Amino acid sequence: MITDVPGITVGHYTDEENITGCTVILCPPNTVASCDVRGSSPGSRELALLAPDKQMQEVHAILLSGGSAFGLGAANGVMKYLAEKEIGYKTPWAIVPIVPSAIIFDLNIGSSSVFPTEKNAYDACRNASHNFEQGSVGAGTGAVVGKWNGFENAMKGGIGTASMRSGEIIVGAIAVVNAVGDIIDADGTTIAGARNNGKYCEPLERLEKFKNERLLTRNTNTTLIVVASNAKLNKVDTNRVAQRVHDGMARAIQPCHTTFDGDLSFALSTGKVIAPIDFIAEIAADVASQAIRNAVRCAKTRGGVKGLQD
Repeated sequence: MITDVPGITVGHYTDEENITGCTVILCPPNTVASCDVRGSSPGSRELALLAPDKQMQEVHAILLSGGSAFGLGAANGVMKYLAEKEIGYKTPWAIVPIVPSAIIFDLNIGSSSVFPTEKNAYDACRNASHNFEQGSVGAGTGAVVGKWNGFENAMKGGIGTASMRSGEIIVGAIAVVNAVGDIIDADGTTIAGARNNGKYCEPLERLEKFKNERLLTRNTNTTLIVVASNAKLNKVDTNRVAQRVHDGMARAIQPCHTTFDGDLSFALSTGKVIAPIDFIAEIAADVASQAIRNAVRCAKTRGGVKGLQD
């Protein structure tokens, strides 16, 4: 789990009735962060300060949320929680928590008028721990995959995690998977995705769909990934890890980074272990792909959309 990285904790808020939720990743002190956006339809907050050329050198939490753009307001609850604990960027006048955030579109599966709130995110922080559930919970509650053949033929996405250890190095990932594409195993077979008469569609069908039709699920898809390591990386190298995380996304989602997706990745560096950047980046890509696959393997049926657990 991503919480195998020392100092990282994760908390969910899940609304099963309205099929939405949010997930917070709380960071240890002096965590360096950056991000990389590849999708064409992202929804985010505080991402500009994560660019390598910006002065901010620390983050205190990452919020992933459902609710489309409405869900971005939930980040205020994370800020409130951290401020109460005097965690944040210290200025002469106040402590300001830095909480980059990103959202998925889930208004098409549950209620279109209910979304995670400030209080919900605050509660997720209070519930944060080293152990957390995967599947149709938190920000993955309303996630759906394989929407390229119509929503009625799609399958449930969700939230998943994975980690890898090599000597002193630990790299972990958490992924919210709400993709227009299908989820592919390491051997090339489809784990979850678009169906036709109860069977998974063939790759050629997928290609023809993108060639000939305007998808009805336009701008309603996003995969969000947070990767953390206990390596000692500067902001530039952390950004390079965030870029390479998209390699893992492409291994597990076909297609990804389309004009219909808002795919983005966060990378966190929390530790003091010295390791080559390419070593960390390749592990990060691998655990990202594992987390994506775990998200759908743990997904349950919600809102009439079938999950693999059922």
